[in-house]
Amino acid sequence: MSTNAEDRGPVRQPVRQLRLVVEAEDYEAALTFYRDVLGLHEEAAFSTGDGARVAILDAGRATLEIANPAQKKMIDEVEVGRQVAPKFRVAFEVDDSRGTAERLVAAGASEVAPPTVTPWQSLNARLDAPGGMHITVFQELQAAEERQALDGFGTDDTRG
Repeated sequence: MSTNAEDRGPVRQPVRQLRLVVEAEDYEAALTFYRDVLGLHEEAAFSTGDGARVAILDAGRATLEIANPAQKKMIDEVEVGRQVAPKFRVAFEVDDSRGTAERLVAAGASEVAPPTVTPWQSLNARLDAPGGMHITVFQELQAAEERQALDGFGTDDTRG
């Protein structure tokens, strides 16, 4: 199986949106945390007469990060100093990871690790947040072009 972009033909985007669905036992607390404190815009909300409720919050551009076990372990070691993340972790890019982490902790998140500068030049804080989510808030410290010049960066297609 080839990993070269040229071998795959023209780029098509068959998926229009990535939506992460989280069941939150305390719906109101989770909604307040993510919408009002983290600042995710409420795009839509639905409810039924039987008490079922959902809010769809806009989190900006979505990506799906696939990591092998060695990479997941390395990220935990860099950001936290030990293995802590479950199989899934949600990361939010923010303008100020220190300030955001402080606000989120004040609103009910538990700090797992304080903001830490990573080898990929971002400032990452780890939190356990409402809805049972293990999250990272990260702030890019360099432009994408600067990071891509660092050793080990790029895409599989550009690394050869």
